[in-house]
Amino acid sequence: MKTKFLIILLFLMCISPILAQEDVSNEDSAAITETGTEPSLVYILNIDGAIGAVTADRVIEAVELVEDEGADLLLITMDTPGGFNESMWSITKAIMNSSVPVAVYVSPSGAKAASAGVYITYAAHIAAMAPGSNIGAAHVVSMGGEMDSIMTEKVMNDAVASLKAMAERHGRNAEWAEEAARQSVSITSKDALDLHVIDFIADDVDDLLKKADGFEVNMVFGKKTVHTANPTKIPIKKTFIQSLLEIISSPNIVFILFSLGGMGLVLELYNPGAILPGVVGGICIILALYGMRTLPINYAGVLLILFSIILFVLEIKIVSHGLLTIGGVISIIIGGMMLVDNADPELRVSRSIIYTVAIVVGLFVILAFTLAYRARVAKPTTGVEGLVGTTGVVKTRIEKTGYVYLAGELWEASAEEIIEEGEEIVVVAVDNLKMKVRKKV
Repeated sequence: MKTKFLIILLFLMCISPILAQEDVSNEDSAAITETGTEPSLVYILNIDGAIGAVTADRVIEAVELVEDEGADLLLITMDTPGGFNESMWSITKAIMNSSVPVAVYVSPSGAKAASAGVYITYAAHIAAMAPGSNIGAAHVVSMGGEMDSIMTEKVMNDAVASLKAMAERHGRNAEWAEEAARQSVSITSKDALDLHVIDFIADDVDDLLKKADGFEVNMVFGKKTVHTANPTKIPIKKTFIQSLLEIISSPNIVFILFSLGGMGLVLELYNPGAILPGVVGGICIILALYGMRTLPINYAGVLLILFSIILFVLEIKIVSHGLLTIGGVISIIIGGMMLVDNADPELRVSRSIIYTVAIVVGLFVILAFTLAYRARVAKPTTGVEGLVGTTGVVKTRIEKTGYVYLAGELWEASAEEIIEEGEEIVVVAVDNLKMKVRKKV
Protein backbone atom coordinates (compact mmCIF):
# COMPACT_ATOMS: atom_id res chain seq x y z
CA MET A 1 0.00 0.00 0.00
CA LYS A 2 2.78 2.37 0.95
CA THR A 3 4.64 1.45 -2.22
CA LYS A 4 1.62 2.28 -4.40
CA PHE A 5 1.21 5.60 -2.62
CA LEU A 6 4.88 6.50 -3.19
CA ILE A 7 4.59 5.60 -6.91
CA ILE A 8 1.51 7.80 -7.31
CA LEU A 9 3.24 10.67 -5.46
CA LEU A 10 6.35 10.42 -7.66
CA PHE A 11 4.14 10.37 -10.79
CA LEU A 12 2.34 13.55 -9.70
CA MET A 13 5.67 15.26 -8.93
CA CYS A 14 6.94 14.40 -12.41
CA ILE A 15 3.92 15.68 -14.33
CA SER A 16 3.33 18.80 -12.18
CA PRO A 17 5.98 20.95 -14.06
CA ILE A 18 4.36 19.93 -17.36
CA LEU A 19 0.94 20.93 -16.09
CA ALA A 20 2.34 24.18 -14.74
CA GLN A 21 4.00 24.88 -18.10
CA GLU A 22 0.75 24.28 -19.91
CA ASP A 23 -1.02 26.64 -17.56
CA VAL A 24 1.62 29.37 -18.22
CA SER A 25 1.30 28.86 -21.96
CA ASN A 26 -2.44 29.16 -21.71
CA GLU A 27 -2.06 32.35 -19.69
CA ASP A 28 0.35 33.77 -22.30
CA SER A 29 -2.03 32.87 -25.08
CA ALA A 30 -4.83 34.55 -23.17
CA ALA A 31 -2.68 37.68 -22.76
CA ILE A 32 -1.92 37.77 -26.49
CA THR A 33 -5.56 37.22 -27.30
CA GLU A 34 -6.54 40.09 -25.02
CA THR A 35 -4.28 42.59 -26.82
CA GLY A 36 -4.84 40.90 -30.14
CA THR A 37 -1.16 40.89 -31.17
CA GLU A 38 2.31 40.24 -29.89
CA PRO A 39 4.31 43.33 -28.72
CA SER A 40 6.57 45.07 -31.26
CA LEU A 41 9.90 46.84 -30.80
CA VAL A 42 10.27 50.33 -32.32
CA TYR A 43 13.34 52.55 -32.07
CA ILE A 44 12.86 56.30 -32.61
CA LEU A 45 15.58 58.65 -33.90
CA ASN A 46 15.06 62.42 -34.13
CA ILE A 47 16.75 64.54 -36.83
CA ASP A 48 16.40 68.28 -36.36
CA GLY A 49 18.49 70.73 -38.39
CA ALA A 50 20.92 70.55 -41.28
CA ILE A 51 22.08 67.14 -42.50
CA GLY A 52 25.80 66.76 -41.86
CA ALA A 53 28.43 64.12 -41.09
CA VAL A 54 27.31 63.73 -37.47
CA THR A 55 23.69 63.15 -38.57
CA ALA A 56 24.85 60.55 -41.09
CA ASP A 57 26.85 58.74 -38.39
CA ARG A 58 23.80 58.73 -36.08
CA VAL A 59 21.53 57.24 -38.75
CA ILE A 60 24.07 54.57 -39.72
CA GLU A 61 24.56 53.63 -36.04
CA ALA A 62 20.77 53.52 -35.55
CA VAL A 63 20.33 51.16 -38.52
CA GLU A 64 23.05 48.87 -37.14
CA LEU A 65 21.40 48.98 -33.69
CA VAL A 66 17.92 47.97 -34.88
CA GLU A 67 19.40 45.17 -36.98
CA ASP A 68 21.37 43.82 -33.99
CA GLU A 69 18.36 44.10 -31.67
CA GLY A 70 15.96 42.52 -34.16
CA ALA A 71 13.60 45.50 -33.97
CA ASP A 72 10.39 45.72 -35.95
CA LEU A 73 10.86 49.33 -37.11
CA LEU A 74 13.26 52.27 -37.05
CA LEU A 75 11.25 55.50 -36.99
CA ILE A 76 13.10 58.69 -37.99
CA THR A 77 11.28 61.92 -37.13
CA MET A 78 12.71 64.70 -39.28
CA ASP A 79 12.65 68.48 -39.63
CA THR A 80 15.47 69.70 -41.88
CA PRO A 81 16.25 72.54 -44.30
CA GLY A 82 18.57 70.18 -46.18
CA GLY A 83 22.23 69.33 -45.91
CA PHE A 84 25.40 68.23 -47.60
CA ASN A 85 25.36 65.75 -50.46
CA GLU A 86 27.95 63.30 -49.12
CA SER A 87 26.12 62.92 -45.80
CA MET A 88 22.75 62.64 -47.56
CA TRP A 89 23.93 59.79 -49.81
CA SER A 90 25.40 57.95 -46.79
CA ILE A 91 22.02 58.13 -45.05
CA THR A 92 19.97 57.03 -48.08
CA LYS A 93 22.26 54.03 -48.70
CA ALA A 94 22.04 52.96 -45.04
CA ILE A 95 18.22 53.18 -45.08
CA MET A 96 17.73 51.40 -48.40
CA ASN A 97 20.02 48.51 -47.42
CA SER A 98 18.61 48.10 -43.91
CA SER A 99 17.19 44.67 -43.06
CA VAL A 100 14.72 46.40 -40.69
CA PRO A 101 11.98 48.65 -42.14
CA VAL A 102 12.70 52.36 -41.77
CA ALA A 103 9.94 54.98 -41.56
CA VAL A 104 10.60 58.69 -42.05
CA TYR A 105 8.08 61.01 -40.41
CA VAL A 106 8.27 64.74 -41.26
CA SER A 107 7.07 66.29 -38.01
CA PRO A 108 5.86 68.16 -36.02
CA SER A 109 3.34 70.43 -37.76
CA GLY A 110 5.26 73.23 -39.47
CA ALA A 111 8.29 71.00 -40.05
CA LYS A 112 9.83 70.56 -43.49
CA ALA A 113 11.83 68.05 -45.47
CA ALA A 114 13.70 70.28 -47.90
CA SER A 115 16.59 69.50 -50.23
CA ALA A 116 18.38 66.47 -48.71
CA GLY A 117 15.24 65.76 -46.67
CA VAL A 118 13.36 64.84 -49.87
CA TYR A 119 15.94 62.18 -50.78
CA ILE A 120 15.88 60.71 -47.26
CA THR A 121 12.06 60.61 -47.29
CA TYR A 122 12.02 58.86 -50.67
CA ALA A 123 14.63 56.34 -49.48
CA ALA A 124 12.47 55.28 -46.51
CA HIS A 125 10.33 52.16 -46.65
CA ILE A 126 7.47 54.16 -45.11
CA ALA A 127 7.08 57.92 -45.71
CA ALA A 128 4.69 59.96 -43.57
CA MET A 129 4.11 63.61 -42.72
CA ALA A 130 2.39 65.53 -39.95
CA PRO A 131 -0.51 67.85 -40.87
CA GLY A 132 0.79 71.29 -41.82
CA SER A 133 4.29 70.12 -42.75
CA ASN A 134 5.86 70.47 -46.22
CA ILE A 135 8.33 68.75 -48.51
CA GLY A 136 10.29 69.77 -51.61
CA ALA A 137 12.96 72.11 -53.02
CA ALA A 138 15.34 69.26 -53.79
CA HIS A 139 17.35 71.19 -56.40
CA VAL A 140 20.98 70.12 -56.48
CA VAL A 141 23.35 72.86 -55.27
CA SER A 142 26.98 73.39 -56.14
CA MET A 143 29.46 71.43 -54.03
CA GLY A 144 33.18 72.10 -54.18
CA GLY A 145 33.10 75.29 -56.21
CA GLU A 146 31.32 76.64 -59.23
CA MET A 147 30.24 74.12 -61.89
CA ASP A 148 29.86 74.79 -65.60
CA SER A 149 26.58 74.05 -67.35
CA ILE A 150 27.67 70.58 -68.52
CA MET A 151 28.79 69.49 -65.05
CA THR A 152 25.63 70.94 -63.50
CA GLU A 153 23.50 68.95 -65.93
CA LYS A 154 25.43 65.75 -65.15
CA VAL A 155 24.99 66.18 -61.39
CA MET A 156 21.31 67.04 -61.84
CA ASN A 157 20.64 63.99 -64.03
CA ASP A 158 22.39 61.74 -61.51
CA ALA A 159 20.32 63.14 -58.63
CA VAL A 160 17.07 62.78 -60.56
CA ALA A 161 17.93 59.20 -61.52
CA SER A 162 18.56 58.35 -57.87
CA LEU A 163 15.25 59.88 -56.77
CA LYS A 164 13.36 58.04 -59.51
CA ALA A 165 14.99 54.75 -58.54
CA MET A 166 13.92 55.22 -54.91
CA ALA A 167 10.42 56.26 -55.99
CA GLU A 168 10.01 53.18 -58.21
CA ARG A 169 11.25 50.85 -55.49
CA HIS A 170 8.68 52.11 -52.96
CA GLY A 171 5.89 52.82 -55.46
CA ARG A 172 5.89 56.61 -55.05
CA ASN A 173 5.46 59.52 -57.48
CA ALA A 174 8.61 59.65 -59.63
CA GLU A 175 7.40 62.56 -61.77
CA TRP A 176 6.98 64.88 -58.79
CA ALA A 177 10.41 63.81 -57.50
CA GLU A 178 11.93 65.04 -60.78
CA GLU A 179 10.05 68.34 -60.51
CA ALA A 180 11.31 68.79 -56.93
CA ALA A 181 14.88 68.29 -58.11
CA ARG A 182 14.77 70.26 -61.35
CA GLN A 183 12.33 73.06 -60.47
CA SER A 184 12.65 73.21 -56.63
CA VAL A 185 8.88 72.81 -56.15
CA SER A 186 7.46 72.29 -52.64
CA ILE A 187 4.11 70.90 -51.52
CA THR A 188 2.11 70.52 -48.30
CA SER A 189 1.48 67.22 -46.55
CA LYS A 190 -2.06 67.05 -48.00
CA ASP A 191 -0.80 67.55 -51.55
CA ALA A 192 1.99 65.05 -50.90
CA LEU A 193 -0.60 62.43 -49.93
CA ASP A 194 -2.81 63.22 -52.94
CA LEU A 195 0.18 62.97 -55.30
CA HIS A 196 1.35 59.77 -53.62
CA VAL A 197 4.65 61.30 -52.59
CA ILE A 198 4.10 59.90 -49.09
CA ASP A 199 2.20 56.88 -47.81
CA PHE A 200 0.00 58.60 -45.24
CA ILE A 201 -0.49 61.59 -42.91
CA ALA A 202 -0.16 60.90 -39.19
CA ASP A 203 -1.17 63.18 -36.31
CA ASP A 204 1.62 61.91 -34.05
CA VAL A 205 3.97 58.97 -33.53
CA ASP A 206 1.26 56.73 -32.04
CA ASP A 207 -1.02 57.45 -35.00
CA LEU A 208 1.83 56.63 -37.39
CA LEU A 209 2.52 53.29 -35.69
CA LYS A 210 -1.17 52.36 -35.87
CA LYS A 211 -1.32 53.15 -39.59
CA ALA A 212 2.02 51.41 -40.30
CA ASP A 213 0.93 48.14 -38.67
CA GLY A 214 0.34 45.60 -41.42
CA PHE A 215 1.84 47.89 -44.09
CA GLU A 216 3.71 45.94 -46.81
CA VAL A 217 7.10 47.38 -47.80
CA ASN A 218 9.80 46.52 -50.34
CA MET A 219 13.05 45.49 -48.63
CA VAL A 220 16.36 44.49 -50.20
CA PHE A 221 15.46 40.83 -49.78
CA GLY A 222 11.83 41.21 -50.95
CA LYS A 223 8.48 42.22 -49.52
CA LYS A 224 7.85 42.42 -45.78
CA THR A 225 4.82 43.24 -43.64
CA VAL A 226 5.52 45.80 -40.93
CA HIS A 227 4.49 44.89 -37.39
CA THR A 228 4.03 47.88 -35.05
CA ALA A 229 1.02 46.94 -32.91
CA ASN A 230 1.37 47.13 -29.11
CA PRO A 231 4.77 48.87 -29.55
CA THR A 232 7.61 49.25 -27.09
CA LYS A 233 9.08 52.63 -28.11
CA ILE A 234 12.76 53.23 -27.40
CA PRO A 235 14.21 56.68 -28.20
CA ILE A 236 17.77 56.82 -29.56
CA LYS A 237 19.27 59.81 -27.78
CA LYS A 238 22.34 61.79 -28.76
CA THR A 239 25.44 61.15 -26.71
CA PHE A 240 27.29 64.12 -25.24
CA ILE A 241 30.05 63.71 -27.82
CA GLN A 242 27.54 63.59 -30.69
CA SER A 243 25.85 66.75 -29.40
CA LEU A 244 29.22 68.50 -29.12
CA LEU A 245 30.35 67.37 -32.58
CA GLU A 246 27.02 68.41 -34.10
CA ILE A 247 27.46 71.90 -32.66
CA ILE A 248 31.05 72.38 -33.83
CA SER A 249 30.20 71.00 -37.29
CA SER A 250 28.01 74.04 -37.97
CA PRO A 251 29.61 76.40 -40.55
CA ASN A 252 28.93 79.39 -38.25
CA ILE A 253 30.58 77.71 -35.25
CA VAL A 254 33.57 76.59 -37.35
CA PHE A 255 34.13 80.17 -38.49
CA ILE A 256 33.78 81.57 -34.96
CA LEU A 257 36.11 78.94 -33.46
CA PHE A 258 38.74 79.49 -36.15
CA SER A 259 38.62 83.26 -35.67
CA LEU A 260 38.74 83.01 -31.86
CA GLY A 261 41.63 80.54 -32.10
CA GLY A 262 43.56 82.99 -34.26
CA MET A 263 42.90 85.82 -31.80
CA GLY A 264 44.09 83.64 -28.93
CA LEU A 265 47.39 83.06 -30.72
CA VAL A 266 47.68 86.79 -31.45
CA LEU A 267 47.22 87.52 -27.73
CA GLU A 268 49.85 84.95 -26.83
CA LEU A 269 52.33 86.51 -29.27
CA TYR A 270 51.51 89.98 -27.96
CA ASN A 271 52.05 88.88 -24.35
CA PRO A 272 54.32 85.78 -24.34
CA GLY A 273 53.88 83.65 -21.23
CA ALA A 274 50.23 84.53 -20.68
CA ILE A 275 49.51 80.81 -21.43
CA LEU A 276 45.69 80.99 -21.18
CA PRO A 277 45.12 82.75 -24.56
CA GLY A 278 47.45 80.30 -26.27
CA VAL A 279 45.78 77.25 -24.71
CA VAL A 280 42.25 78.47 -25.48
CA GLY A 281 43.30 79.50 -28.99
CA GLY A 282 44.86 76.10 -29.66
CA ILE A 283 41.73 74.25 -28.48
CA CYS A 284 39.49 76.46 -30.65
CA ILE A 285 41.61 75.85 -33.74
CA ILE A 286 41.66 72.07 -33.19
CA LEU A 287 37.86 72.00 -32.80
CA ALA A 288 37.50 74.19 -35.89
CA LEU A 289 39.71 71.80 -37.90
CA TYR A 290 37.49 68.88 -36.87
CA GLY A 291 34.42 70.84 -37.95
CA MET A 292 36.10 71.56 -41.29
CA ARG A 293 36.60 67.82 -41.77
CA THR A 294 32.83 67.38 -41.84
CA LEU A 295 32.16 70.31 -44.23
CA PRO A 296 32.93 70.99 -47.90
CA ILE A 297 35.65 73.53 -47.19
CA ASN A 298 37.08 75.98 -49.72
CA TYR A 299 40.73 76.24 -48.70
CA ALA A 300 41.07 79.66 -50.31
CA GLY A 301 38.72 80.85 -47.55
CA VAL A 302 40.90 79.17 -44.91
CA LEU A 303 44.04 80.84 -46.30
CA LEU A 304 42.34 84.25 -46.31
CA ILE A 305 41.41 83.87 -42.63
CA LEU A 306 44.99 82.81 -41.81
CA PHE A 307 46.29 85.79 -43.80
CA SER A 308 44.03 88.11 -41.78
CA ILE A 309 45.55 86.74 -38.55
CA ILE A 310 49.06 87.42 -39.90
CA LEU A 311 48.05 91.00 -40.74
CA PHE A 312 46.65 91.50 -37.23
CA VAL A 313 49.91 90.26 -35.69
CA LEU A 314 51.93 92.61 -37.90
CA GLU A 315 49.69 95.54 -36.91
CA ILE A 316 50.85 95.13 -33.32
CA LYS A 317 54.52 94.93 -34.35
CA ILE A 318 54.54 97.53 -37.15
CA VAL A 319 53.05 101.03 -37.18
CA SER A 320 50.87 101.04 -40.29
CA HIS A 321 48.33 103.63 -39.08
CA GLY A 322 45.53 101.04 -39.30
CA LEU A 323 46.13 99.89 -42.89
CA LEU A 324 47.05 96.34 -41.81
CA THR A 325 43.94 96.14 -39.61
CA ILE A 326 41.71 97.25 -42.47
CA GLY A 327 43.33 94.64 -44.73
CA GLY A 328 42.85 91.98 -42.03
CA VAL A 329 39.15 92.83 -41.59
CA ILE A 330 38.53 92.69 -45.37
CA SER A 331 40.45 89.40 -45.58
CA ILE A 332 38.45 87.76 -42.76
CA ILE A 333 35.13 88.87 -44.30
CA ILE A 334 35.99 87.48 -47.75
CA GLY A 335 37.43 84.32 -46.17
CA GLY A 336 34.24 83.76 -44.16
CA MET A 337 32.08 84.11 -47.26
CA MET A 338 34.25 81.63 -49.18
CA LEU A 339 34.85 79.19 -46.30
CA VAL A 340 32.07 76.68 -47.11
CA ASP A 341 31.63 75.47 -50.71
CA ASN A 342 27.85 75.38 -50.98
CA ALA A 343 25.45 77.59 -52.90
CA ASP A 344 22.66 77.13 -50.34
CA PRO A 345 22.73 80.19 -47.99
CA GLU A 346 21.39 78.09 -45.10
CA LEU A 347 24.45 75.84 -45.28
CA ARG A 348 27.05 78.61 -45.46
CA VAL A 349 28.46 80.95 -42.83
CA SER A 350 25.87 83.59 -41.95
CA ARG A 351 26.82 87.06 -43.20
CA SER A 352 25.67 88.62 -39.92
CA ILE A 353 28.09 86.27 -38.09
CA ILE A 354 30.90 87.18 -40.48
CA TYR A 355 30.38 90.94 -40.05
CA THR A 356 30.04 90.66 -36.26
CA VAL A 357 33.22 88.59 -35.90
CA ALA A 358 35.14 90.89 -38.26
CA ILE A 359 34.11 94.01 -36.29
CA VAL A 360 34.88 92.43 -32.92
CA VAL A 361 38.26 91.16 -34.09
CA GLY A 362 39.08 94.53 -35.69
CA LEU A 363 38.24 96.40 -32.47
CA PHE A 364 40.28 93.91 -30.47
CA VAL A 365 43.34 94.42 -32.69
CA ILE A 366 42.96 98.21 -32.49
CA LEU A 367 42.84 97.97 -28.69
CA ALA A 368 45.90 95.69 -28.61
CA PHE A 369 47.78 98.01 -30.97
CA THR A 370 46.91 101.04 -28.82
CA LEU A 371 48.19 99.33 -25.67
CA ALA A 372 51.35 98.18 -27.45
CA TYR A 373 52.03 101.67 -28.83
CA ARG A 374 51.53 103.30 -25.44
CA ALA A 375 53.90 100.80 -23.85
CA ARG A 376 56.44 101.52 -26.58
CA VAL A 377 56.47 105.30 -26.17
CA ALA A 378 55.73 105.52 -22.44
CA LYS A 379 58.41 106.79 -20.09
CA PRO A 380 60.01 104.01 -17.98
CA THR A 381 58.58 103.79 -14.49
CA THR A 382 60.83 101.08 -13.06
CA GLY A 383 64.62 100.64 -12.76
CA VAL A 384 67.15 103.45 -12.78
CA GLU A 385 65.72 104.80 -16.05
CA GLY A 386 62.54 105.48 -14.17
CA LEU A 387 64.40 108.01 -11.98
CA VAL A 388 64.82 110.48 -14.86
CA GLY A 389 62.71 113.56 -14.10
CA THR A 390 62.41 112.85 -10.38
CA THR A 391 63.59 115.31 -7.74
CA GLY A 392 65.98 114.88 -4.81
CA VAL A 393 68.19 116.75 -2.32
CA VAL A 394 71.98 117.36 -2.43
CA LYS A 395 73.71 115.64 0.53
CA THR A 396 77.28 116.74 -0.26
CA ARG A 397 78.24 119.80 -2.28
CA ILE A 398 78.41 119.03 -5.99
CA GLU A 399 81.40 120.53 -7.75
CA LYS A 400 81.52 118.41 -10.83
CA THR A 401 80.63 115.40 -8.61
CA GLY A 402 78.93 114.84 -5.27
CA TYR A 403 76.09 112.87 -3.64
CA VAL A 404 72.36 113.34 -3.69
CA TYR A 405 69.51 111.75 -1.73
CA LEU A 406 67.00 110.35 -4.20
CA ALA A 407 64.15 107.84 -3.94
CA GLY A 408 65.18 106.95 -0.40
CA GLU A 409 68.79 106.15 -1.37
CA LEU A 410 72.13 107.92 -1.70
CA TRP A 411 73.41 108.26 -5.26
CA GLU A 412 76.60 109.59 -6.81
CA ALA A 413 75.77 112.55 -9.03
CA SER A 414 77.44 115.01 -11.42
CA ALA A 415 76.40 118.44 -12.65
CA GLU A 416 77.63 121.10 -15.03
CA GLU A 417 77.22 123.68 -12.25
CA ILE A 418 78.03 123.95 -8.59
CA ILE A 419 75.11 122.93 -6.38
CA GLU A 420 75.27 123.49 -2.64
CA GLU A 421 74.25 120.99 0.06
CA GLY A 422 70.52 120.97 0.82
CA GLU A 423 69.44 122.33 -2.56
CA GLU A 424 66.82 120.46 -4.60
CA ILE A 425 67.85 118.87 -7.87
CA VAL A 426 66.20 117.17 -10.85
CA VAL A 427 67.64 114.03 -12.52
CA VAL A 428 68.21 114.64 -16.22
CA ALA A 429 70.02 111.39 -17.15
CA VAL A 430 71.39 108.13 -15.77
CA ASP A 431 74.79 106.80 -16.82
CA ASN A 432 75.93 103.50 -15.34
CA LEU A 433 74.12 104.14 -12.01
CA LYS A 434 75.55 107.68 -11.85
CA MET A 435 73.02 110.49 -11.90
CA LYS A 436 73.39 113.59 -14.03
CA VAL A 437 71.46 116.37 -12.29
CA ARG A 438 70.63 120.06 -12.43
CA LYS A 439 69.19 122.59 -9.99
CA LYS A 440 65.44 122.51 -9.62
CA VAL A 441 64.03 125.70 -11.06
